[in-house]
Amino acid sequence: MKNNCGLYIHIPFCSSKCLYCDFYSKADSKEEINTYVDHILWAAEKYGKEYSSKIFDTIYIGGGTPSVIGTNNLYSIIAAMKQHFKIISPEITVEMNPCSARKIDFERLRDIGVNRISLGVQSANENELKVLGRIHRNNDVKAAVEKIKSSGIDNISLDLMIGIPEQTTESLKNSIDFCIELEPKHISAYILKIEENTPFKRLAPTLNLPNEDAQADFYEYMQDYLSKNGFEQYEISNFAQAGYESRHNIKYWQCDEYLGLGPSAHSMMNSKRFYFPRSTTDFYNNKTVYEGEGATSEEFIMLSMRLKTGLIFKEYTDFFHRPVPRQCIAVGKKYERYGYTRADNASVSLTPKGFLVSNAIIAEMLE
Repeated sequence: MKNNCGLYIHIPFCSSKCLYCDFYSKADSKEEINTYVDHILWAAEKYGKEYSSKIFDTIYIGGGTPSVIGTNNLYSIIAAMKQHFKIISPEITVEMNPCSARKIDFERLRDIGVNRISLGVQSANENELKVLGRIHRNNDVKAAVEKIKSSGIDNISLDLMIGIPEQTTESLKNSIDFCIELEPKHISAYILKIEENTPFKRLAPTLNLPNEDAQADFYEYMQDYLSKNGFEQYEISNFAQAGYESRHNIKYWQCDEYLGLGPSAHSMMNSKRFYFPRSTTDFYNNKTVYEGEGATSEEFIMLSMRLKTGLIFKEYTDFFHRPVPRQCIAVGKKYERYGYTRADNASVSLTPKGFLVSNAIIAEMLE
C-alpha cells in the first residue's frame, strides 16, 4: 500500500501462563528480563540502521505480558526505538495485564509517547476467569483503567473472549456491560480457540464448551450490543469508537510493511518476509528465518476481507498490477442476495452478518 511501516516488539515474559495461550512466552525473572531488554536495544540499533530510509508511525509492544518488565524497561525500549528508527506521529500501544498494570508509572510512559494501552479483560465473570487461568479480578481491571486515565492516556482497548466454558448470553452481556462502563475507546472480542500444546487442549474433553451454534449466537449478540453502544465493527474481531481503530493492526490487514523484533516476531519489509524463531537464544544470536516474498494475492484478499471496507479493487490492482480475480467478484455478488456481502464496481466487503461466515465465503473467493 506504500503507507508508513509498523514496528512490533515482543516481550515474552508472563507472571503465569493462561491455560488457552499458545503465544511464545516464559516465566519472568529479573536477570533474564535485563538480558532480554539489552538484546532488544541492540536489535533497535541494528535494524534501525538497516531500515534507516523507512518511516514508522506505529509502535506496538505485545507479548507475553509487557507490563511485567516494569516502567523503566518499557521506557528504555521505546526511547531506543525513537532514537534508532525514523518515527513520525506514532500510535504507541503497550499490552498489559490488569494486575501488573497497577505497578506501572503511566505518567512516565505518557511522557515517552505511549498513547494507547491494551488490557486483557477476557471476562467479567469470576468462574470464567478461573477456568481460563486468568489471575486478575474485576477490581484489578477497574483500578488499572482508573490509573491509566488519571495519567492522561485515554485511548484504552479492552479484550473480551467468546466461547469460554460455561459462558451464557447473560454472562457475556455482563462482561460487555462491565467493559462499556469503563469507557474504553476500543474493544476486541475473540472466539476462544483450542490450540495444540496447551492445557486447554488436554482438558477439552472435560470442558463444557459452547457449541458452534452457541458461539454464533454470542457473536451476533455482541455485534448488535456493541453497535447500539457506539462501537463500530471495523474488523471481524474489533470494534471502536470513531477514530480509535487500531492503526497498528490495520497495517497487517492492509499488507503494509511491518518489522517485528523478538522471538516469534514476524516481519514483512522490502517485499521480503522473515521471522525470529520461538527461542530467546536464537533471537540473541540474531537468527532469522526467511519466509519468501511479500504478500500473495490470496493473503491480500483474505486479510482485506477481514476489514469492514473489504477488498477494494483499485488497491489490489495497484499492489499486484493486475485485475482482481473474477472469482472474487462473482462470489461477492452471489452472497449479496443473502445479505452476507456488499458488492459494487469498486469493492466487495462482508456485512456484519457475513463476518460470521467469513471463512466459508473467503475460501470460495480463493478457489
